[in-house]
Amino acid sequence: MSILSRHRPARLLSAAARRLPEILDDLKLLVECESPSAAPAALHACADRMEGLVLTRVGRRVEWRGEELPHLRWRWGGPANRVLMLTHFDTVWPLGTLADFPFSHEDGVVRGPGSFDMKAGIVIAVHALAVLREVDGDGALDGICLLSTADEELGSGGSRPLIEKEAAGCRAALVFEGAGVDGALKTARKGTSHYVLRVHGKASHAGLEPERGVNSALDASRLTIAAAELSDPARGTTVTPTLVTAGTSRNTVPDLAEISLDVRAADPDEQRRVDDALRRLVAEPSPIGCGIELVGGPNRPPMTGRTSAALYATARRVNRALDLPELTQVSVGGGSDGNLTAALGIPTLDGLGAVGGGAHTREERVSPDRLVDRVALVAALLAELLDHPTTGDDRG
Repeated sequence: MSILSRHRPARLLSAAARRLPEILDDLKLLVECESPSAAPAALHACADRMEGLVLTRVGRRVEWRGEELPHLRWRWGGPANRVLMLTHFDTVWPLGTLADFPFSHEDGVVRGPGSFDMKAGIVIAVHALAVLREVDGDGALDGICLLSTADEELGSGGSRPLIEKEAAGCRAALVFEGAGVDGALKTARKGTSHYVLRVHGKASHAGLEPERGVNSALDASRLTIAAAELSDPARGTTVTPTLVTAGTSRNTVPDLAEISLDVRAADPDEQRRVDDALRRLVAEPSPIGCGIELVGGPNRPPMTGRTSAALYATARRVNRALDLPELTQVSVGGGSDGNLTAALGIPTLDGLGAVGGGAHTREERVSPDRLVDRVALVAALLAELLDHPTTGDDRG
């Protein structure tokens, strides 16, 4: 039976609204526990807080925790997942950031490192589970798997097998990255590829005998331009040189140069085209005799609108039943773990986290007045996707 015929939307919304003080407390709790991707001890400390948060709000102990990296998994109702809720608690912010960028809640805005990306999304997911459990009982969560990983900002290299395993056979994957502008859900994402071009030359003294060297910086300049020219903005494909380094001192012909490339593509064929072109570029002899190698490749495949269309329609229908502001959708260039589930053919909906903005910048912020709406929407969407017989009082 659909949520639209259960007469529960008002109960879900009121239960979410009562939780707002706890939602804000929990967001502060997580933001004030710094968790950079490259700091294992900090990640484990944040995982401890996550365990306590889910136990306190949903009454559930963690079912599995990784040892080297503390990925966390909770399951309800057995090993057969029907809905996968994807979150991550690692951030891009280095330890010590809180000293001059502390958590704050002033003038209707919450700020702090990792608040939008994506600790508010974690809190939304946890409280949505708590709301659904409150309204429909413990059995309402059967079939849900909540996964929170510790390496998403690094590309999910370690957690990808876990994500793909838990997603297999699911009816839906819900991703709690921050929302688009004005709360838009993210229904398509570009695929991402990351490369490093290494150019090997020969060092020599820049003043005494520069002619004996092979200048890797010169060839790196040629390769940087050639790589950037593989972009095709009309197709949504960008090839962006980011970090470029060469040399060891100002009076030495550099023997090594490195170029980091960030590639984004909306179409799998474009992702393959760029990969093939870069490999051909490296295979061509250097005009000045440098050795060239290419490290890296595609990291996340594109998430196309086809994998999210039906879920987005369901979310809009549920959102209207809750009488919340109309939902919109957006396609974005950034990648997420939703790219991985969508590539498996699992219906995937992203951007279910906080309304706000400024990810990875000092402008990172969350709109607290939209947190209740988001919790209610997710709780209702879960109920619709799981479609368990209700055990609660439907009169509300």
